[in-house]
Amino acid sequence: MRHVTLVQLFDHPITQKYVKRSGMAHAVACAYHAFRLAKKHKVDPDRATKAAFLHDIGHYTWYRDGKWDYDLYKENDIHAIKGSERAHKLLIRLGEHPRTAKEIALAILLHTDSYLPEGYLELNPLQHVVALADELDEEPGGDHHYRTISDDRARRMLDRLDRKIESTLIQNEMKHSM
Repeated sequence: MRHVTLVQLFDHPITQKYVKRSGMAHAVACAYHAFRLAKKHKVDPDRATKAAFLHDIGHYTWYRDGKWDYDLYKENDIHAIKGSERAHKLLIRLGEHPRTAKEIALAILLHTDSYLPEGYLELNPLQHVVALADELDEEPGGDHHYRTISDDRARRMLDRLDRKIESTLIQNEMKHSM
């Protein structure tokens, strides 16, 4: 059973403020990538899409002299850390199951290794799906954060994805009950 939908997340003022700042079109695209990847990697599509949708909710805007500074961002950013905490708080406020909120927050924390020292990070399947979904939508120089989408279109796309998730979860329940 789903406690929180993507549309509920989209409608929340925190999401509107912070996900829009990092790119709503990118967030929606990543949620769709995560849905497809969740099937392939046998991961819960509800958790995967929520984590992918919220993965950049912790972005800070790195400007120098009034202009976006990609190098400053790459050098100093910890958006995955901030985003993990922000997404967890949002999910709990909306009524998400605490265990699910924690899994989603951890997937957001580990969707990138850009803030970690060099080394190998072993991801669980959900974390791997979210990282892949982000990579699939990336563009050079962070341009994926600047694509635009209208609120109406984003909401319609998320509503459609919510229905696909529900259908998948029902099908999975039916398979396991037989």
